Amino acid sequence: MREKLEYWFVWLLVRGLGLLPRPLARRVGAGIGRVAYVALPRLRRVGERNLTLAWPEMTAAERIRLLRELYRSLGWLLAEFCLMRRYTPDSTQKFIRYEGLENYLAAREEGRGVLIITGHLGAWELSSFYHSLMGYPMSMVIRRLDNARVDRFVNSIRCLHGNRVLHKDDFARGLIAAMRRGESVGILMDTNMTPPQGVFVPFFGRPACTASGLARVAQKTGAAVLPGFLLWEETEKKYVLHFGERVELANTGDAEADAVTNTARFTAAIESYIRKYPSQWLWVHRRWKTRPEGEPPVYS
Repeated sequence: MREKLEYWFVWLLVRGLGLLPRPLARRVGAGIGRVAYVALPRLRRVGERNLTLAWPEMTAAERIRLLRELYRSLGWLLAEFCLMRRYTPDSTQKFIRYEGLENYLAAREEGRGVLIITGHLGAWELSSFYHSLMGYPMSMVIRRLDNARVDRFVNSIRCLHGNRVLHKDDFARGLIAAMRRGESVGILMDTNMTPPQGVFVPFFGRPACTASGLARVAQKTGAAVLPGFLLWEETEKKYVLHFGERVELANTGDAEADAVTNTARFTAAIESYIRKYPSQWLWVHRRWKTRPEGEPPVYS
């Protein structure tokens, strides 16, 4: 019964916001974000703790301002997701543009597959959708939602224009197969992991347990790796889909050491974008939850 109620709530939310004009839907989404900021104090405390770890020099007022902007960004993302079924290549030109598309096209031209490192920064749900809408469908490595009905519904929207879903519980095999076919795959790799799937690499100057599977697949297949993020540019009042320059892989012959080195390079690339757009990253995630042996917990 609970699963059905959750499904109908999500369905009604998507349908309801999806019927509104885009400016109004985004205002409603921002309002939902403001309510969530107040109504979810535990997440707010996690965000404040993370910001203290990443930027100890930041004042309390600055942390509050940044977190409020984050919740606005999340509200906008909710609205965009609800509107995605209406989007066309022509309609999206008014509020989305590319930057660095040539980096992606050059990597794809090599024919060994493209691994796009991304994270919970900006409008991550809209990024792969827009890329497929413009004729570049890709696969996405994601975690299954706990509610199977909601998972199927959400994925039906994500995959309207040729995208495919690779679930994390069986992603390695699918990832290698996709690279051998010369396809593109996006991977959110900014979440906390646990060993042995994760290795500790620096993130804002602190060890963070990070998935190393992408690095191992890149080493095995020779796929190109580059960052990709859809970020809100306030001065333009537009989203910009950035494709950064290719990340060069270490290849010393020591597979384990190279996996750690390359995971660190991917994480550094993600951090560089977060530093430029700090109010658009998901600070409410407990990124430093897993600690190296002997270190005290970061979160109470």
